[in-house]
Amino acid sequence: MATPLSADTLLAALRHEGVTVVEHPGWRTHNRAGHGPWGPVHGVVIHHTVTTGTDSSVALCWDGRSDLPGPLCHGVIAKDGSVHMIGNGRANHAGLGDGRVLDAVAAERPLPPPRANDTDGNTAFYGFECVNMGDGRDPWPAAQLDAIERVSAAICRAHGWHAPSVIGHKEWTDLKDDPRGFSMDGMRARIAARLGRAPAAGSGNPPRPPAPAYQPYPGAAWFHAQPTSPVVAAMGRRLVAEGCSAYRVGPGPRWTQADRDSYALWQRKLGYRGDAADGWPGPASWAALRVPHVA
Repeated sequence: MATPLSADTLLAALRHEGVTVVEHPGWRTHNRAGHGPWGPVHGVVIHHTVTTGTDSSVALCWDGRSDLPGPLCHGVIAKDGSVHMIGNGRANHAGLGDGRVLDAVAAERPLPPPRANDTDGNTAFYGFECVNMGDGRDPWPAAQLDAIERVSAAICRAHGWHAPSVIGHKEWTDLKDDPRGFSMDGMRARIAARLGRAPAAGSGNPPRPPAPAYQPYPGAAWFHAQPTSPVVAAMGRRLVAEGCSAYRVGPGPRWTQADRDSYALWQRKLGYRGDAADGWPGPASWAALRVPHVA
């Protein structure tokens, strides 16, 4: 049993464990407050999205569905190992599961097979969705599995938990089969090995990290508002450096059509086509551009 980590403490714990974090604007207050309690927390649940593509998967998990409002997790773990933070607080991810499983997680005992669906897991678990079709054929890249290990270890280390505090959704309820494609027992062994290493000084109470090397993704709405910001100029300079320039002058701090046209060239360079290369930055293409942190 533990009090949920604050947004700042969670972020610091993830970065301290070496997680590549992408913050989405508003994630610190994006939750299902008023629809049930959040905490005390007992563990972490790992899911798969049954989707492809980072941007669309993040958008789905942020917005949710007509029958299940978002956020659908606290973070989305992409195939490249980046972890997109979209929620803080209660999230619609675990749903109802077996109270005997929750008791076992809390006590860090072996898990019983889930049979009943009588306990609210959204109160008690952090949740991370992993981009994967969940069909047993979609691969799990090494970077993504490493990120699952690091995220889980970071939260366990921050709370003083051990690897048995991390479970798959299919271990919480017999109505689900996620995550499919790797072994949760094997993942817990990896987490245990990571937690068994001597942590760096101060890791029991991770310090607030320094400013990131790269500019966090500002969000789609930020660009559509045609901002004037040093971030736009820094982005433009990176686009020019990547050979993706549609500028006649500049780039400058005000978002213009030239910025959008240049960004579309960058998206096409990454392999995006059609509407996915419309010049409006998304979190995955933005992370790949590595815009230096300026604000």
